[in-house]
Amino acid sequence: MPIDVWLNAPLAESATRAARLRELGVDGVFTFEGAHDVFAPLTLAAAAVPGLDVMTNVAMAFPRSPVHLAHAAWDLHTLSRGRFRLGLGSQIRTHIERRYGSVWSEPVERMRDTVAAVQAILHAWQSGERLRHEGRFWRHTLMPPQFDPGPNEYGPPPVLVGALGPRMTEMTAQVADGLLVMPFNTERHFHERTLPAVARGRAGSERPFQIIAEAICAMGDSAAEIDTARRAVRNLLAFYGSTPAYRPVLEVQGWAKLQPELNALSKQGRWQEMSGLIDDEMVDALTISGTPAECAGQIRARYGDHIARVCCYFPGYSVRDESVAELAALLHRD
Repeated sequence: MPIDVWLNAPLAESATRAARLRELGVDGVFTFEGAHDVFAPLTLAAAAVPGLDVMTNVAMAFPRSPVHLAHAAWDLHTLSRGRFRLGLGSQIRTHIERRYGSVWSEPVERMRDTVAAVQAILHAWQSGERLRHEGRFWRHTLMPPQFDPGPNEYGPPPVLVGALGPRMTEMTAQVADGLLVMPFNTERHFHERTLPAVARGRAGSERPFQIIAEAICAMGDSAAEIDTARRAVRNLLAFYGSTPAYRPVLEVQGWAKLQPELNALSKQGRWQEMSGLIDDEMVDALTISGTPAECAGQIRARYGDHIARVCCYFPGYSVRDESVAELAALLHRD
């Protein structure tokens, strides 16, 4: 199973870190839409490291024009020699409106139209056909030769969507090239909610489609390191759990009452108390935790043959390069 790892490094060190991860046996790197630009580190990595897969995981779709997304994807696909995946996400209303100053409405249908618009632009460039996309939210009917990069020798880059809820997941299976399974997830939610939604969206379709899992990992080589990692990921789990959009995951596990409690504490800035509400049972269910061997086993047990690859990240703590190399080697085994 291929493994992608979060490219977590200062921008100036992105290429060096990407090269090191490739040496460790990692197949690809991905970036988040966080404190820095989501595309710039991948540009540096793709230019410096041959054979490395690169992916946005995810770029926020709604504040960006599909033309901007298409150009970034096209250039990164060329630079990486056909190894780029454009992962798109919707974010939540508060961030779209108040952080990005953009428009939020009908997220599932807006994402559907965004994916269709990006695909139409990519198709027009690749085929030379006239661009004509007239959707509910985006209209693109002009592409003069001066703005058309021409066919990509590696073909159009795939467009994937990060989804959690059943409607967004089903829509993704209908129109996108792949699904990015959100990291705040459990084995039960994946099998009871995600896979059925994918099946509904894929019904009758023979179009190629990939499921890529995202995993929050609390990994170490000793009991002390694993304990440190588990304490670190509790903060992220509490943050995710405070968001109403992630309540369905908690509901499946019988923890629905926790979400409003975490949300109330977050509004008061009581972050330490929030992480204290995440117990060991929750860490076990929501993360991949243990030694590299144990983590590899848990990834296989949780996702089985349903996924094409896994994206691992290690938030809030340091993980040894040797541990990452061991995890990659174990996942590559048949």
